[in-house]
Amino acid sequence: MRSLPATLAIDTTLLKPGLRLAVGLSGGADSVALTRVLAEQAGPLGLVLHVAHLHHGLRGEEADTDLAFARALAAELGLPFHEARVDCSAEAKARKETVEEAARRLRYRWFRELMASGEVEAVATAHTRDDQAETVLAKFLRGAWTEGLSGIHPVVAFPEGRILRPLLSATRAEIEAYLAALGQGWREDSSNRHLTFTRNRIRHELLPLLEGWNPRLREHLAQMAELARDEEAWWSAEVAWIAPQLILRGRPVRGGGRASSDGLAIEAARLAQLAPALQRRLLRLAAEELGAPIDFPSTETLRALAMTGKAGQKRELALGLRAERTPRELRLSILPAAQGSAESAAEYNVPIPGEVEAFGLRLRIEPTEPTEGRDATLRNWKPGDRVQLRYSSGPRKVKEVLERLKVTGSRRALWPVVEFEGRIVWMQGVELEPAQGIRVESTLLEDESSAPSHFGTSNED
Repeated sequence: MRSLPATLAIDTTLLKPGLRLAVGLSGGADSVALTRVLAEQAGPLGLVLHVAHLHHGLRGEEADTDLAFARALAAELGLPFHEARVDCSAEAKARKETVEEAARRLRYRWFRELMASGEVEAVATAHTRDDQAETVLAKFLRGAWTEGLSGIHPVVAFPEGRILRPLLSATRAEIEAYLAALGQGWREDSSNRHLTFTRNRIRHELLPLLEGWNPRLREHLAQMAELARDEEAWWSAEVAWIAPQLILRGRPVRGGGRASSDGLAIEAARLAQLAPALQRRLLRLAAEELGAPIDFPSTETLRALAMTGKAGQKRELALGLRAERTPRELRLSILPAAQGSAESAAEYNVPIPGEVEAFGLRLRIEPTEPTEGRDATLRNWKPGDRVQLRYSSGPRKVKEVLERLKVTGSRRALWPVVEFEGRIVWMQGVELEPAQGIRVESTLLEDESSAPSHFGTSNED
């Protein structure tokens, strides 16, 4: 990495000579700076540079002016210009997602289409060190594992090509100083000031508050992302090497060998010899291979069962994951859908306060304010249901949440939710925004001593 003119640094190791590269130019300061610095360096770096702008169909005349600005800048720099229009609002409504989710999905879909056309091989986006700090902090607040703290990656590979982020080491202050030195203007997106969006609240409220404690916080968060990224790369190779030796398929049979079955097993004694960090990663990998990613409390439950559990002990965790301790092994499997088939259309009215046992759970619902004898409803989720994830900017479809949690097949149809006054206030395996009026606690029926079950989720940036 080296500094380029006007003290703006980009990562040139991502940019090979001859690369046909499109810059995603929104018109904001970051993307304008990236476009200008790459245009300056296209010759020395051997780049074939293009400019790409997506009109999201939002903000009316403001967005039209952004498009005109981007088109004019590309013409001034003598660069080929690619543009497209989408209707984010309509897409969001059709798919029942937030406008922000639709905008991101459509933007990356268009980038992939552009690369698939063969006109460009890669697209550069103008994510900065400030964006990295905001992303890491947001994921920390959501309870991410180490890989989540790796934040925005410099390279994201798709089958059609790569998304590159060469500006991750630059700060917004450096970018604005660079543009000021060039006398180059930029466009301001008015939605970046709306505090209804989680990222804007982090940018304008939380980060400035925390910087009162540590003025170098953004730098440190960006460093954490790089450390986490390198740690994950090392761990991925280590786990890939050792996992085939410890994670066993099927059940053991007399005389040696293993009989075919849908489950996985790990020898408890061999697992106990490993460092806790490796134990956790192997257990998480095994659960993910069964389609049931687990959170930290569930991982610790499995570790305890493997380390100190007695033969015959069982635990049932989120996403239908069952763990059983045998004399030698910790066995993991997914509960068969047949066990819940009788409840496929179940619905239970629960008085507040009150308890109900269903779906392998005991739910206790307590009022947090007077509820005047109203009931809550425990039921299976239905198409069209939406939930408000904690620390998320808007509601999400239950169907998409289950897809992110890798809940597939017939298990998906049996997933329980609690509805109160027309709103889903609890969903198995997911942490939602606290509900007004009631509190829901859940306990697995086979594990009365366990804490309330929650499964954190995170957004990919």
